[in-house]
Amino acid sequence: MTVSGYATAAGQKALWGGQNGEAWVAAQDLLDDLFRPLEAMLVDSVDEGARVLDIGCGTGSTTVAIARKAGANGRAVGVDISEPMIAAARRRASSAEFIRADAQDYRFEPESFDLIASRFGVMFFSDPVAAFTNLRRAARPLGGMRLLAWRGMADNPFMTAAERAAAPLLPDLPVRKPDAPGQFAFADRDRVRRILEQGGWTDIDIHPVDVPCTMPADQLEFYFTRLGPVGLTLGSADDALRARVVETVRPAFEPFIEGPVVRFTAACWSIGAINA
Repeated sequence: MTVSGYATAAGQKALWGGQNGEAWVAAQDLLDDLFRPLEAMLVDSVDEGARVLDIGCGTGSTTVAIARKAGANGRAVGVDISEPMIAAARRRASSAEFIRADAQDYRFEPESFDLIASRFGVMFFSDPVAAFTNLRRAARPLGGMRLLAWRGMADNPFMTAAERAAAPLLPDLPVRKPDAPGQFAFADRDRVRRILEQGGWTDIDIHPVDVPCTMPADQLEFYFTRLGPVGLTLGSADDALRARVVETVRPAFEPFIEGPVVRFTAACWSIGAINA
């Protein structure tokens, strides 16, 4: 499928229902640990007894953490378009509920959530205005929203190191397009504000946060050969090409390696809003 094909809802379902979703399941423990500091930021906004909807919940780590914070009188529901990831989420915990659906048009119970939350799950909608309009209907009056989304590629050199290094070897490497569904679709703060305003949200607050992240250095090759545009392309590569890509890409991460640990900064937007 071409990059433009992933811009549709059907394209996103195919992407996350196949290789990408399976890769995230395989990397579940690594990614949970990697993004734990961001998970903690999101969970801090959850009150005891709150009813919370977690958008793009993936394999469920954040939803489970939200369920713990909300407690026995609260409710945590995770929704994701990926069948492999939702299946993994359901296996890991009984303290949260999980729905396999596209949050852009799924008919949530109206006014049933105190908080709409997401850690890196809202940048993939084919029609983001429709999506946030739909999510607002699921929020109670004066209910809140707290999202974490990536800022731009220039602010996140770790996240693009593999594709920059591998590009000469992988002519079919998916090209990231500004504003297209994908990791950096919410890079433009003004665009995000317009989307939320058009979706009916008010009291919008968007501010930058820079979060230190770490992973074991011995997991780095697994990370860049399974995830992201390089991982997606290597899924159909032969062993010789794969070896050449690994040899070429590994040095690109040297600035981030400190002995046995990889360190980088996740440059994100913290996004808040109210259903008024």
